[in-house]
Amino acid sequence: MRKRDIQRFQNLLIGWYQQASRDLPWRRTTDPYRIWVSEIMLQQTQVRKVVPYYERFVAAFPTVGALAAADLHQVLKLWEGLGYYARARNLHKAAKVIEEQHHGDFPASPEAIRGLPGIGSYTAAAVMSIAFNADVPVVDGNINRVLSRIFAIDIDPKSSQGQKRIREKAELLLAPGRAGIHNQALMEMGAMICTPRSPNCAACPVGRFCQAQLTNAQADYPVRSPKRERPHRHVAVGIVFHGGKLLIDQRRPDGMLGGLWEFPGGKVEDGERCEDAVVREIKEELDVDVQVLNHFATVDHQYTHFTISLHAFVCRLLSGTPRAVGCADWKWVTQDELSQYPFPRANGKIIELLAAAPAQIPGTCSCRR
Repeated sequence: MRKRDIQRFQNLLIGWYQQASRDLPWRRTTDPYRIWVSEIMLQQTQVRKVVPYYERFVAAFPTVGALAAADLHQVLKLWEGLGYYARARNLHKAAKVIEEQHHGDFPASPEAIRGLPGIGSYTAAAVMSIAFNADVPVVDGNINRVLSRIFAIDIDPKSSQGQKRIREKAELLLAPGRAGIHNQALMEMGAMICTPRSPNCAACPVGRFCQAQLTNAQADYPVRSPKRERPHRHVAVGIVFHGGKLLIDQRRPDGMLGGLWEFPGGKVEDGERCEDAVVREIKEELDVDVQVLNHFATVDHQYTHFTISLHAFVCRLLSGTPRAVGCADWKWVTQDELSQYPFPRANGKIIELLAAAPAQIPGTCSCRR
């Protein structure tokens, strides 16, 4: 594009955004803390799902200091159901760093922002441009798609070479002095107009510059590398009743779903029956012996890189006092008290079934790995 075309592109894009953008709560503020929270929540998560979580979160923790002072249990409970729980743990860790090292003020330098837990180049650029109006481009999935179509980029934007090309084009188009609104406009156009399927090209404010539209090749961009098939795992857990209470344990703080509570159990090994896996895993996690009484339910759940079938069994305690051997903590709780603890979504489905079934549901599970 020539310089004159770039300026025209910028003006058309920003003008469209000012007229047509959605009214979202994080767009009503320049507070870097709230913009940071929104950007973390929006990672791999749809806007309509994020809005109520964001509003509850900033109501509970209106400042960095409030988040830093909060208990991680409370943070995870507010995050429950949003997924990718490492985001919540890193928000909490980063708030403590800001409070301790930056006197509670969100840092304004890119080096300091990138040094915070859980913040990569994308989030740092988003906060810098939106909160501080720094002249830095932002590249996310929506912008990958928009720029791939505008410039007809013929390589996968997720590849190292593709990322380099996309960033070069993002820098070329960036509106100096208006980076915050420019970046948000590109993201909004990708979300509302330049969608993955059936883009609304007739409404595109910059369609005259789009190489894909000019050649009617929108469906060809962005170029995608072949997808790998996601592996499927079987997980077996025990609903262990004893003295009118249920046994739950807490995952260790690091790693996937760290800090969340769950029904004890784990992955079913190849050739192992689900019932046997429950007994083995509970022994390894809590050093107690249980007897499987019956199969309660099986629920399926999808994660980003794999899927699971979660098999839940009603169990009774045979012997032993629980110890946190393969977990961070454990508790005996009533069924009503389960709502006080943050659980992964798959466990949450089991809890919902428990609430709907006051009597234990007998049955069998024939799964074998």
